Amino acid sequence: MELIKYPDRSKWKDVLKRPAIDNSLLENTVSSILADVKANGDKAVLEYNAKFDGVSISSLQVTPEEIDEAVGQIDEKLKKAIILAKNNIEKFHLQQKVVEKKVETTPGVTCWQRAVAIEKVGLYVPGGTAPLFSTVLMLGIPAMLAGCKEIIVCSPPMKNGKLAASILYTASLIGIKKIYKVGGVQAIGAMAYGTASIPQVYKIFGPGNQYVTAAKQLVNRTGTAIDMPAGPSEVAVIADATSNPAFVASDLLSQAEHGKDSQVLLFTTDENIVPAIEKEVEKQLAALPRKDIATVSLGNSRVIIAPSNDEMMDIVNEYAPEHLIIATDNAMELGMKVINAGSVFLGHLTPESAGDYASGTNHTLPTNGYAKMYSGVNLDSFVKKVTYQHISDYGIFNIGPAIEKMAALEQLDGHKNAVTLRLGSVVNKYCNDKLG
Repeated sequence: MELIKYPDRSKWKDVLKRPAIDNSLLENTVSSILADVKANGDKAVLEYNAKFDGVSISSLQVTPEEIDEAVGQIDEKLKKAIILAKNNIEKFHLQQKVVEKKVETTPGVTCWQRAVAIEKVGLYVPGGTAPLFSTVLMLGIPAMLAGCKEIIVCSPPMKNGKLAASILYTASLIGIKKIYKVGGVQAIGAMAYGTASIPQVYKIFGPGNQYVTAAKQLVNRTGTAIDMPAGPSEVAVIADATSNPAFVASDLLSQAEHGKDSQVLLFTTDENIVPAIEKEVEKQLAALPRKDIATVSLGNSRVIIAPSNDEMMDIVNEYAPEHLIIATDNAMELGMKVINAGSVFLGHLTPESAGDYASGTNHTLPTNGYAKMYSGVNLDSFVKKVTYQHISDYGIFNIGPAIEKMAALEQLDGHKNAVTLRLGSVVNKYCNDKLG
């Protein structure tokens, strides 16, 4: 990891640079695949499954028998772990439900919002180097709680033509029945455009490699919503003399093993803690099964020494990490200075792994600096807000003249007339009632 001491603010942009990803180089390939899927549906999807995943299958949808078989393959300890995670994720996301509130903005004028579930959503679950069954929990649970009518899962098949048992068991546990054996760009295209087997959806969720990311961004341009722009996974860790070097090293490596283009940054005001952490990184890396991946990732990573806590938090907020671990005694205090981060982990015993799996928070988070303007996936991600208003006789008298004045100034006489007619109607009604 590159050591950078007291970087000047004018240099922060360079210091915090992410690994370069030029999606424009992928666009021709990705666009071509998407166009083929749009035109040829299942036939194209099956061909790309064979080409990219080396799997020849005749049917894309997972059968009930395959799900039953998968459920029987999961040992009881793993089932209990998944159920614990499910319960915690449900508890956390249930608290995000918004209570409908009506507001009388002016006497006789009532306005309110109602949360309505997005009807059709697609969940992309990576299954390449590792089947991420935890993603089924993180996306499927809020989709179910929101009340989405149609929820589908797409995940790349293994060499035997099946999906990982853990993915199927988890989907079954939370009640998702429409599961398809397709990954990569072809999965995004199938969900965006629809095929004979795979329903078209209105919004696509889920992480993926640079091809999947590029595909999501391209279909977003043509009318399919996506959860957020995304890039390689990343973590920033704040440490000081109170930190446990072994814990900090494990946090850095747990993120570095995600992929070769992942990035980990260590921030501190105490340069003396760095050698102990680096020693632990070297020690733990040697025993890591994915050490080749983590080693490349560490080449993208840096240790940044800041002169003070305030400046350190400024540079952390400028980086806007996907995950931020504050592994210090004063974690709560520093945590209150966080403005830009996807998810924050406070204290010595709160690893990022907890949020990835079982604490209850969502692990689908903005990367690549998008935490400056995007939230991670939550219950709101699966709903849209419809606004309502109702105006009574009294209300149109109170607000109508103001609307007429404003519409006239903008020279929108039709707008003005829509109010003028109603005011006249109410006046006539009032007069007739009095006369009658």
